[in-house]
Amino acid sequence: MTIPSDLEIAQNAHLLPVDEIAEQLGLDPQTDIEHYGRYVAKINLSVLDKLKDRPDGKYIDVTAITPTPLGEGKSTTLVGLGQAMKRIGKRGVVTMRQPSQGPTFGIKGGAAGGGYSQVLPMESFNLHLTGDIHAISAAHNLIAAMIDAHLHHGNALGFDIHQISWRRVVDLNDRALRNTIVGLGGRVDGIPRETGFDITVASELMAILTIATSLKDMRQRIGRIILGYTRDKRPITAEDLGVAGAAAVLMRDTIKPNLLQTLDNTPAIVHAGPFANIAQGNSSVLADMIGLKTADYVMTESGFGADIGAEKFFNIKCRASGMKPAAAVLVVTIRALKAHTGKYRIVPGQPLSAELTQENVADVEAGAANMIRHLENLKKFGVTPVVAINKFSDDSPAEIDAVREIATASGAYGVALADHWRHGGAGAEELAEMVVSAADSPADFRLLYDDDLPLKDKIERIAREIYRADGVQYEPRAERQLAQFEADGLGHLPICMAKTHLSFSADPKLKGAPDGFTIPITDVRASAGAGFIYPMCGDIRTMPGLGKTPAALNIDIDDDGRIVGLF
Repeated sequence: MTIPSDLEIAQNAHLLPVDEIAEQLGLDPQTDIEHYGRYVAKINLSVLDKLKDRPDGKYIDVTAITPTPLGEGKSTTLVGLGQAMKRIGKRGVVTMRQPSQGPTFGIKGGAAGGGYSQVLPMESFNLHLTGDIHAISAAHNLIAAMIDAHLHHGNALGFDIHQISWRRVVDLNDRALRNTIVGLGGRVDGIPRETGFDITVASELMAILTIATSLKDMRQRIGRIILGYTRDKRPITAEDLGVAGAAAVLMRDTIKPNLLQTLDNTPAIVHAGPFANIAQGNSSVLADMIGLKTADYVMTESGFGADIGAEKFFNIKCRASGMKPAAAVLVVTIRALKAHTGKYRIVPGQPLSAELTQENVADVEAGAANMIRHLENLKKFGVTPVVAINKFSDDSPAEIDAVREIATASGAYGVALADHWRHGGAGAEELAEMVVSAADSPADFRLLYDDDLPLKDKIERIAREIYRADGVQYEPRAERQLAQFEADGLGHLPICMAKTHLSFSADPKLKGAPDGFTIPITDVRASAGAGFIYPMCGDIRTMPGLGKTPAALNIDIDDDGRIVGLF
């Protein structure tokens, strides 16, 4: 059976008008949504007040083992699970992030799922959608422009130009912009200083959008953003600069989650898009709040492996929102388990090793140490974990049986073989039944640390209990920054570790379930508006670069105006 490309499948799908998707959620198309064409809409936040007396549905996080650079189909599994819920007679909704143009035009691709488990319209989803990311870019760069204008006109707030932390953003992979000098050209062109660019989805404004619970909350959080410091170490905020209101105006419509649909015409709420290795890596609190009032089962996705996305989902997102997950799905692939032996090198854009696609139960058993550790970590948070084996065509029955046996022995509630990429919702019915059962079982959700624990103790707890590091090593700069943030009254904030997604450690080459390592903290930044402190573990980039053969080389438009080459 030959499967068409994702784009071919999406362009030949039958979409329902977005009004009919809204009605599945019990929403009034005339008052509860704002139309962006025939198949996309924004959901008005007024529905939360309208539906406040409805009981909440069950909350499920979809996460994964430590992935290969190719990804293990977590978004596809999320969508397939949402499709399958309808098939087994349950009212479900998936909530997921909007993809960045960085990976869309880079190597990894989009985030709309794949095969016969996709969110539609796929082209809109992976490109501009309703313009939320562009609005964040505009608001972020407005703040940056206001900083440089303030410096040029006398610097009344007393910015130390060497302690300005607010950079500029663009939603593309562009390594040439990582480090820049602005203000060159003469006195009328501003004050020369070193700065740089981050990718838009790493902006604190994106992190704020993810965690805000209302327009008022978003506006207040923008005001608390720390832009830099004076020479005497006093923080200067966006409110101090007088730009918080204007930035909030540019982001006014971004606060409303976007409503789309799956290939099976089930609802999908798409909102926010922070990277998981440098931010929370989860869709918005508001999307989940709406989902919990409009469906019996809300399935959301955490970015990358459970040591990154799920840990932040629990410790940051759930802490801020008060929402409690009933279960978690751990996505596993045979390919990734074999890779965690450390014997195979997987490079995006290059063919997989032939040995990686051949049956090798011993490699699966050896690499399963990574899966076991993730299961142990999920159980630390008091959630019930279900393992979903995302099936690839070259997986053998013996390899699948090995995963089932190991996962069950390691405390998984159940193990489901999921073939949704090939069969859509029909391929994930076993998984959906298992998730419903797990979500209905007793749960005792708990956080890993308390708010009042010192920042360094929070970092150490994540490093030791989730990564299994022997300890943490701080560079002098990081030590000074942590002391400064404690002095600024930010010690109560949770931690958002910026770390490679390819290993439990800070070294992407350490596969499986490593131990005996130290987590290096090279830098620490504060996202006071978003409400977290993020330490940089080793060499972490907030602006990715394009590879030698990026996906942009394949994307075009034909004579009829149809997009081609988009996955």
